[in-house]
Amino acid sequence: MSVTPEEKFQTGLMLELEQVAEQELNRHLSTADEWFPHQYVPWSRGRDYDGLLDGDGWTPEDSTLSDVARESLIVNLLTEDNLPGYHRAIANVFGADGPWGTWVNRWTAEENRHGIVIRDYLTVTRAVDPVALERARMKHMQLGYEAAHGTAFLHGNAYVSFQELATRVAHRNTGKASGDPVCEQMLTRVAKDENLHMIFYRNLMAAALEVAPNETMRAITEVVKDFQMPGHGIDGFLRKSVMIANAGIYDLRLHHDDVLTPCLRKWGVFERTFTGDGAKARDELAEFMEQLDAAATKFETRREERRARVAARAS
Repeated sequence: MSVTPEEKFQTGLMLELEQVAEQELNRHLSTADEWFPHQYVPWSRGRDYDGLLDGDGWTPEDSTLSDVARESLIVNLLTEDNLPGYHRAIANVFGADGPWGTWVNRWTAEENRHGIVIRDYLTVTRAVDPVALERARMKHMQLGYEAAHGTAFLHGNAYVSFQELATRVAHRNTGKASGDPVCEQMLTRVAKDENLHMIFYRNLMAAALEVAPNETMRAITEVVKDFQMPGHGIDGFLRKSVMIANAGIYDLRLHHDDVLTPCLRKWGVFERTFTGDGAKARDELAEFMEQLDAAATKFETRREERRARVAARAS
């Protein structure tokens, strides 16, 4: 079977970056704290549900969360639920050998805790309808997950660099919006994991920029321009994401300022020298970031105008 030039390039790049991957894996293992989901769940607030245990069926009055906090928690959980698809996607890029395979399995094990703890919290506190939640999980997971850029190594790494940071922001802000100190503490713990995962991928991309600057720059630009959150296939995602954005949990401004910009600044993409397609990609990225900044400002202005109209009607 013949090997394409792209496959040959990717294999060579991964071999060249293998030592970096091992260093980053060891750094991660030395800094990641062990934690236990059951310690973050207020079990004393729970009681039996209807069904086999003949308990109390869920009613909307059971939840103390605001509508937007509940929707954001559901989106966060359903996103975490699709872990088998993410594992397959990353394993297809990294493979099962050496530090690459070790990282994939470690990352998957850590990510699995997030779905466990969020679901336990939601179920015990009766924050959401458990029947509707389970049906949504089944529907979402059956859709599966396909990476937008397939098995492309640089694109995959660029995507998870941004995505892990985006997830950290979404978890932290959802915790704050919940109004429940227990929920905020739990999601702060989850967000810490996401940040450490982001650092692993971000540092790999920094090394890739040294080894293959032009190809890496092109991958970063294409990922930024096409970026979608991993849960975009969730039923009703557009409506939920609008609610979440209007509440300031995750919006264009946060995406621009707190997700894209920190990574791009860390990599120094606008200070580096590129040639050919790399230089073209860098210029495309600069133009896109300007457009995104303008769109974020426009969204913020309209949101403030809506809030002012609501406040005026209420006074």
